[in-house]
Amino acid sequence: MQPLDGIVVLDFSTLLPGPMASLLLAEAGAEVIKVERPGSGDEMRHYPPFIGPQSALFALLNRGKTSLSLDLKSEADRAQLDPYLARADIVIEQFRPGVMGRFGLDYDTLAQRFPGLIYCSITGFGQSGPKAQVAGHDLNYIAETGLLSLSMGPPDRPSVPPALIADIAGGAYPAMMNILLALEARRRSGTGTHLDISMTDNMFPLAWWALGQRAATGQSPGNGDNLLTGGTARYRLYPTSDGQTVAAAPIEQRFWQNFCEVLGLKSALRDDTVAPDQTLAAVEAIIAGQTGAHWQRAFDGVDCCCTLVTSLDQALADPHFQARGVERYRTALANGSELVALPVPIAPGFRRPPEVPSAVPNLDKK
Repeated sequence: MQPLDGIVVLDFSTLLPGPMASLLLAEAGAEVIKVERPGSGDEMRHYPPFIGPQSALFALLNRGKTSLSLDLKSEADRAQLDPYLARADIVIEQFRPGVMGRFGLDYDTLAQRFPGLIYCSITGFGQSGPKAQVAGHDLNYIAETGLLSLSMGPPDRPSVPPALIADIAGGAYPAMMNILLALEARRRSGTGTHLDISMTDNMFPLAWWALGQRAATGQSPGNGDNLLTGGTARYRLYPTSDGQTVAAAPIEQRFWQNFCEVLGLKSALRDDTVAPDQTLAAVEAIIAGQTGAHWQRAFDGVDCCCTLVTSLDQALADPHFQARGVERYRTALANGSELVALPVPIAPGFRRPPEVPSAVPNLDKK
């Protein structure tokens, strides 16, 4: 028996944050009913790349769910929601504040009929405040909360982060966490609640180290000038002679000493508080003088927190991640083929069993 067996989720969300939150719930045993726009469904269904007729991105986020096609602007279609609402424990929605109210599907309205309902709203800026109605995407959210300013590369060559940080770390994961807290609170009190999940609010915990520096010194870190953003020799990306990159993080002194030994760094430069720029320049020059393979061998078995940057293909082929079962689960596609399921942070004992691939829902067509 999975932890969320018997829990029913009505998911009105699209794209990434809400669908990933409901995927986590589904993987833990919940029944997830995905309410979609008739004809076109979730916009993610139309995002490439495709495997046959199905979007791979949609498939990764929506396995194990069912589809319910309804036009929320239609009173007749909204009436069809009643039996689903009567069964639902959780509603997830991702519209701008006020939209669900126009459909009579806001929390205050539904809670009068279903007092035990847990209603989770995921938005960029939350349900209140001057920016509540402002549209945005992940890049906007990390930009407007100061997170991006801490590490975005050189001003003339700024780089876009490799992950959708606000959508996942600020939206999907906090939604899942607070839904589980709300389920426990309902178990004790018998009543549900409205969860206001603001992706921008949830960016600030990710900058805890910068907030700590600001509190202690009165100044926030700049772009790439802090210990954790490449501002010292102890936490940095170093190019090798053959175009590879060493990810070096020997922060603690014992790791730093081992790192210096491997590099053969001059004794006069090993105290990186004396002339930090000189130490950094020397480390850069030493690592740039050898290949990635050389440094991989040199660091192997040495306690110094240094690795090569690998490609995604290399990471997935790594015996460690293979042994951990990262690609153990499968998703069944409409054309009969299978796709490796999205690895999710649900412990194997709580997650649905991997033996039977879960299917991606076809768009409900009435």
